[in-house]
Amino acid sequence: MRFTKMVAAGNDFIIFNGFEYTIKDYEKLALRCCDRHFSVGGDGIMICEKSSWADIKMVYYNSDGSEGEMCGNGIRCFAKYVYENELIDIKTFTIETLSGIKTVELETDKDNKVTSVKVNMGYPIFESTQIPVDINKKKVLLENLNIGDKKIQFSSVLVGVPHTVIFVDNIKEIDINNVGRKIELNKIFPKKTNVNFVEIIDKGHINIYTWERGAGRTLGCGTGSCASVVIGNILGKLNKKVEVNMEGGKIQVCLNDNYDIYMKGSAETICIGEFLNL
Repeated sequence: MRFTKMVAAGNDFIIFNGFEYTIKDYEKLALRCCDRHFSVGGDGIMICEKSSWADIKMVYYNSDGSEGEMCGNGIRCFAKYVYENELIDIKTFTIETLSGIKTVELETDKDNKVTSVKVNMGYPIFESTQIPVDINKKKVLLENLNIGDKKIQFSSVLVGVPHTVIFVDNIKEIDINNVGRKIELNKIFPKKTNVNFVEIIDKGHINIYTWERGAGRTLGCGTGSCASVVIGNILGKLNKKVEVNMEGGKIQVCLNDNYDIYMKGSAETICIGEFLNL
């Protein structure tokens, strides 16, 4: 099977053309492909398929074999892939995901290569039962959670996938792997959660470190960036237009009326190859 490996803001993905191959077991494929020692390695896989509701469908699986509803950095890679491989011949099109249909707009250079992708991520969901968070409150803003001997203040929101946002004074002092894993698996989150540690530089710039549900520590998270800007704006900490610095790169997040979210950033192709042992 031929594959393309791509990266966006530090998140790396393996993409397959589902119009060429019939894939019977996505979970097994993700586990085999994403192993960083015995395979290509990646945070997840994506498969292009025909959609009955949009211009094309994106199937996404995390590196642990679990299916993901959406991936913000991943959808930018996916959009670049389908355009440059001529599966789509228009620069504004729709993509079906498990979290709904997303509209993307491409910018290209003189060689018709995609230089940036703008994605309408839709509206965040704040209701605790839909995120979900097992808490006796309608919204989850500035709540306390005990992790070991530490009390952590968190907020949660659904932006395609569940996200928990924690504002910190110095992001480099946080044990991201240990704390992130414990929060992801905490029983208060019935479907687990992504965890975003956010350091505010000013109202228009933030740094984010991410522990991603189903993938572990990643160098970036598009949906997490959107969730962090939404929560930060609600709490009066951030503007409606914010540059987000992830460990693997930068994106811009913009909030329109009623928190309609737009995300813009680049994506790059790393390599093209063929699996020999699937």
